[in-house]
Amino acid sequence: MPDFPAVTPRARVRVPLRFHDGYSVDADLVTFHGLTDGQEHVAVVLGDPGPRPLVRLHSECLTGDVFGSARCDCGPQLREAVERIAARGGVLLYLRQEGRGIGLYNKLDAYALQDQGLDTYEANAALGLPEDARDYTAAAQMLRALSITDLDLLSNNPDKADQLRGLGITVHDRVPTGVFRTAHNVRYLRAKVLQTQHTLPLAELNAG
Repeated sequence: MPDFPAVTPRARVRVPLRFHDGYSVDADLVTFHGLTDGQEHVAVVLGDPGPRPLVRLHSECLTGDVFGSARCDCGPQLREAVERIAARGGVLLYLRQEGRGIGLYNKLDAYALQDQGLDTYEANAALGLPEDARDYTAAAQMLRALSITDLDLLSNNPDKADQLRGLGITVHDRVPTGVFRTAHNVRYLRAKVLQTQHTLPLAELNAG
C-alpha cells in the first residue's frame, strides 16, 4: 500500500441537489481534514454505496459545470454521473482541478490558443504547461476515509483508473460515460481519444 497520510472526514452535510432539467436528488457532501494537496475537494455521496460502489472522479470545470459551456463535455458528464451514481449507490469526488490541473486562467489562455487551431493538449504545451497535471492521491485519501477501497469507476479516462490502482484502490470495471458531442467540442473530444486514449467512439466523433 502506498505510504501517504490518512485523512479524516471533517463534516458531512445533507444537501438537496436540483438540476436545470428538473432532476433532483438528496446527497451527503463530505469534507476532509489533511488532504495531501491542501485543496478543498468534496465527496458527494449518493444513495447507498454498498460493497462495490460506482465512483466518479470529476475535475472542477467552472465554464462547463456552472456556465454550461459547450466547449467541453464536463457539465453533461457531471449531470449524468449524479443520476447514474444515485441509482446504483456510490460517490462522486468533486476535485478542485480546473483545466486538468492548470487552473482557470491558464485554461482560458489555452482556449485562446485553441481558437488559433491548436488542440487542447497542444495549447497546454505551448503555454509551457503539462498536458494533464492531475494527481489523484487526494482522491485515494478521500475514498479510504469513506472506507471505499473496491469500486467501479465511471470514467472514459484510463489514467484515472491506473493512478487509483497505483494508490492501492481496487478498480474492478471502468464504466464509460455517455458521449456529449456538440459542434463546439468535437475537436476537444477527438483530441482526448487520440492523445490520452479516452474510451470514446472515434468513428462517431469523426462523422458529420
